[in-house]
Formats: sequence, C-alpha cells, structure tokens
Amino acid sequence: MHIPDGYLGPVTYGSLWAAVIPIWIYASKKVKEILKASQVPLLALSAAFSFVIMMFNVPLPGGTTGHATGATLIAILIGPWPAVIALSIALIVQALIFGDGGITAIGANCFNIAFAGMFTGYGIYKLISSEKFKVQSSKFKNYDTETRRSSLSTRHLIGAGAGAYIGINIAALLTALELGIQPLLHTGADGRPLYSPFPLSITIPAIMLEHIFLFGIVEAVVTVFVLLYIKKSHPELIRG
Repeated sequence: MHIPDGYLGPVTYGSLWAAVIPIWIYASKKVKEILKASQVPLLALSAAFSFVIMMFNVPLPGGTTGHATGATLIAILIGPWPAVIALSIALIVQALIFGDGGITAIGANCFNIAFAGMFTGYGIYKLISSEKFKVQSSKFKNYDTETRRSSLSTRHLIGAGAGAYIGINIAALLTALELGIQPLLHTGADGRPLYSPFPLSITIPAIMLEHIFLFGIVEAVVTVFVLLYIKKSHPELIRG
C-alpha cells in the first residue's frame, strides 16, 4: 500500500497532506493526555513492530505494494490516537531512510494506513466487543491480571480479527482509488497521464484482490494470534 513518489499528482498528495497534519496535531495532544510515561516504551515498540511487519511487502501491479500493517492490533494495545503516531512514525522512517513509499506521498500513506484503515479496524473491534466490554468493565474496577485475562473474550478476538481484515482492506481501497483517479485529474497536452497511468478499472482489482484473499487474512491471523499470546503472558497490556 506504500504509494511511491511520482504516482500522485499535487492535487491528491497536497490534499492528503492537508488532511493528515491536523490529525497528527490532535493525536499528539491526545497522546500527552492519555498515555502514561510508563507506556511510552510500548508506543515505541508498536512503531517498531509496524515498521518490521510492513517491510515484508509484495510488489503489486500499478506501482504500489501489499503487506500486513498491524494497525488494528496496535490500536487495541495502546489506543487509537497513540496508534496514529506509532504507525505514522513507521511510515515516515520507511519513506525517508529506506525509500519504501514516496516522500510526497507520506501524507497519503499515513492517511490511508495510520488513520482511515486503523480507525476502521478499531471501530469494528469496539463495535463487536463493546457490550461484553462494558459489562465486564462495570464489574471490575481494578484492572488486575485476572480482569484483563477475562476481558479478552472470544467476542473480542472475533472483533479484532474482523477489524484487522476490514481495516487493511479499507486502506488498500483508498490507495487504489487515489492511484486510479490520477488519469482523470492530470493529463498532458497529448492526453497521456502525467502520474499514475492506470485507471480505476485496473488499480482496484490489482490491489484489492490480493488484500481480500491474502494480506487481509494474514493481518487478521497475526492480530488474533498476537492477542492470544499477550492474553496468556501479559494481559495487562491490552487496553480494550
């Protein structure tokens, strides 16, 4: 899903930079409000985890790539706004140091993966698990180990898997749409596309089929198995 330089015109990447900067500012304020000093290392570990899992990418037709992101998992562990920061840091480092994703496309990649895809996945997780979560939260005010262990029910795991699967597909769909509209927005005097030359009829199936049948499943499986491991070993790390 990493969009490289030269595939988005200034209208598209400029708009997404304008959209994501206020998101970063608000997320930074929320992190200062809700994240304790003891949880900062977990944010750094989350950024490192996202960085590593996104490095295992597969080139896709149309100039982008396919990979897992860990976005929903990170949001469950540290909360959605800290997750925006963690995922954005991973994407920015990848673009600036490793050339994985374009510098002009940082706003687009962060909006797609760190904001839209992550919030979609986290929202679905909360929707599926909310009733159980509320009931258990009202019963247990002390967030001790046993409370955390019992709060991660089968319903939570289903919500996490479904959220991870749908969230990554939403991010992929946005990537396909942003690339596919370039021939409509930017053409030269001779009618040839100036940026991504592939229309929506190519970008959507090229990107979505692999995410629907491969990367989305990988994202869901990784999310569920990591949560199961944390449930057994460090249940206090799960924020809900």
